[in-house]
Amino acid sequence: MKYFFFALAAVIVLAVIYYITTHNTLVELQNRISEAFSTMDVYLVKRSDLIPNLVATVKGYAKYESDTLEKVIEARGKVLGATSNADKLAAENELTGAISRLFALAESYPDLKANANFLSLQSDLKEMESDIASARRYYNGVVRRYNTMLQTIPSRFVASSMGLQREPMFEVADEKQRENVKVEF
Repeated sequence: MKYFFFALAAVIVLAVIYYITTHNTLVELQNRISEAFSTMDVYLVKRSDLIPNLVATVKGYAKYESDTLEKVIEARGKVLGATSNADKLAAENELTGAISRLFALAESYPDLKANANFLSLQSDLKEMESDIASARRYYNGVVRRYNTMLQTIPSRFVASSMGLQREPMFEVADEKQRENVKVEF
């Protein structure tokens, strides 16, 4: 009987240690997700700050392409107005597509492609896109690990006791963005 109580106490102690360890890991992952999103958000804001200069430069050359320019400005407005993380992710996907159409438009204006200001802004934006891609990969990696813990047993029980929900991945939401941009002269 004495061994039974020791064994029971050992099982209870191990269960409590597991619960605490899993709880702490989930909290750490939540904090990493917040940090990853914040880092990505900083790059996205920097990109949004570059866009008005880029649009102004293109506007001087592509006077008849107001539809494309308006879509870029509208997409930027959605990014700046987004309040939740999910809304920000969706708005950023739309802005990425609008920027790629803007660069495709620039291909049909040789004077614009040779403009030093445009080339500098394009270079800055490409560098920013590279930083954003790295931040997205990190964010998605942390979210994948977190979501996996929420779905696997036994950590699923700890997560449900904490009331945790899955986090969204940063992914291309619009099938149009997967297509190659057509450049017509």
